Amino acid sequence: MKNSIRNLRQAIQSAKLDREINSEFIVILIYVDDMVLTATNQQQIDDVKAALDRAFTIKDLGSLKYFLGIEVMRTSSGTFLSQRKYIKDIVKSVGLEDTKGTSTPLPTGLKLSTETGTVLPEPDTYRRLVGKLLYLGITRPDLSYSVQHLSQFLSNPREPHLHAALHVVKFFSLLNAYSDADWSTCPFSSRSLSAYCVYLGDNLVSWKTKKQKTVSKSSAEAEYRSMSSTASELVWVEGLMEDLKVNVPKPVLMYCDNRSAEYIAHNPAFHERTKHIKRDYHYVREKVEEGFLETVHVPSSMQTADLLTKALPIQQHHLLTSKLGLVSKVHLEGGV
Repeated sequence: MKNSIRNLRQAIQSAKLDREINSEFIVILIYVDDMVLTATNQQQIDDVKAALDRAFTIKDLGSLKYFLGIEVMRTSSGTFLSQRKYIKDIVKSVGLEDTKGTSTPLPTGLKLSTETGTVLPEPDTYRRLVGKLLYLGITRPDLSYSVQHLSQFLSNPREPHLHAALHVVKFFSLLNAYSDADWSTCPFSSRSLSAYCVYLGDNLVSWKTKKQKTVSKSSAEAEYRSMSSTASELVWVEGLMEDLKVNVPKPVLMYCDNRSAEYIAHNPAFHERTKHIKRDYHYVREKVEEGFLETVHVPSSMQTADLLTKALPIQQHHLLTSKLGLVSKVHLEGGV
């Protein structure tokens, strides 16, 4: 394709190409033989489509409405992403079309074990369902913790694990950058969970829940490790925004609910409690010193990333979900 369209440049991702000519630019997203084009003017798009058609013969599907199972809806309020059809397919595949929904993805305090319960006779049923939930997480950050938790049991799933996965399905069947960590949350390895939510303005653009690689000796250390991974993601997002000609003001604010972790990020002399932490985790401190990052304290009750590290009570779950930018399809279409 690069030979067909002159001046194309591979950007920060292998699946994204861009071209800039006289301050006008176009970006092409590619997945196998599907492409999405966006540009500063329509002529750029028309020129690239014509070049591609001469080289490969392509089918123009018009304005973006559906891509890789993701629906795209444009309103006067903005552009919204949805996997409504994908959700319906999941609900139907497990036979829960007429089942009453639940208020949260997983019950508060749920304890799943690798040894409790009967081993599933067909483990692939569980694995396929968790795989579908993982893909659904592209547009549903509120499922991030649940999917990460369920993914721990893929090798030898048992009945309680499947029941928990079906509980998640019941939750979404009902519905038409903060950094956080949960210290020593894994009952099997005592490793903590890291999670982050990255916002561009009021829009959530990146999120993740992941178990940390090593055991932390304190909640402050767990939070500090999470801040480091968040800093790495912020640098990546800032680079992506630079490719898209979007200026990101500095410093970038990182909200954290652990004052000890914030102090470590600002104080190289805080040696006794941090001397065992590997140097790469001090990346966040480096970015603070450079002026790229500034840490801001936020109360735990308002820590959005908390939603991605544990199952929360209904009221707190709904409060934090409202900060993720999730909107019902009915609301967008003007329904009640």
